[in-house]
Amino acid sequence: MSRIQTCLKDLAAQGRRALIPYITAGYPFPNATPAIMHEMVKGGADIIELGVPFSDPMADGPVIQKAGEAALRDGIGMQQVLDMVKTFRTQNDTTPIVLMGYANPIERYDGIHGAQAFVDAAKAVGVDGVLVVDYPPEECESFAADLRARDMDLIFLLAPTSTDERMALVGKLATGYVYYVSLKGVTGAGHLDTDAVAAMLPRIRKHIHIPVGVGFGIRDAATAKGVGLGADAVVIGSKVIQIAETASEETVGPVVGAFLAEIREALDTLPPL
Repeated sequence: MSRIQTCLKDLAAQGRRALIPYITAGYPFPNATPAIMHEMVKGGADIIELGVPFSDPMADGPVIQKAGEAALRDGIGMQQVLDMVKTFRTQNDTTPIVLMGYANPIERYDGIHGAQAFVDAAKAVGVDGVLVVDYPPEECESFAADLRARDMDLIFLLAPTSTDERMALVGKLATGYVYYVSLKGVTGAGHLDTDAVAAMLPRIRKHIHIPVGVGFGIRDAATAKGVGLGADAVVIGSKVIQIAETASEETVGPVVGAFLAEIREALDTLPPL
């Protein structure tokens, strides 16, 4: 059982929702990411999604695009992201880490280092799961198997436009959790409809029998609670980055951690699912 699965199973037994914040590796300061991750955990993060910078992030809005572009300018690539996870693991060997990004950096890494080099390297540094936005489930069976063989999870996205057939296919391959994109659009959009999310979750659970996390458009404790009423996990990305941008390198970790503590407190007021 992966660290992600263990974490979510333990939270479910406590009747609690998982808090899953996202941060772009290397942003807003190239060397601050491991410290920010530690403060995320102090603030109540259960799982951390660490974004791999990419030049053409099709699902990301302007906030995360800007973060990725800045990180790329600072020389942050896949190897640097893996090194950050390794550094984080010297002090924390329990909090699950999911690398979130796109196919190109993974395939480039394998092109340089050899077949399955990415999954081997990710496992070696302590990565627990991978979410690849542009890997459709129809093309992921071998990649999913490679990850499962190393006790790592492949996380898939679902959207309001996902068909029952697509959900069923994802249900056969996904492990860890499924990430439901709560709106049509890109990350950071501000028109979250919590009623629509609540209506969609029962349909998803007809096909998905692992925890369901919800993200996109969650910006504060109120929206997190609204989503958390029906979701197993709440994912927050763009707002975390916006808050990080307001801080200095010395204060960025505690500032992010304080924001997440507010979200964690709000989620813990919800009744068990």
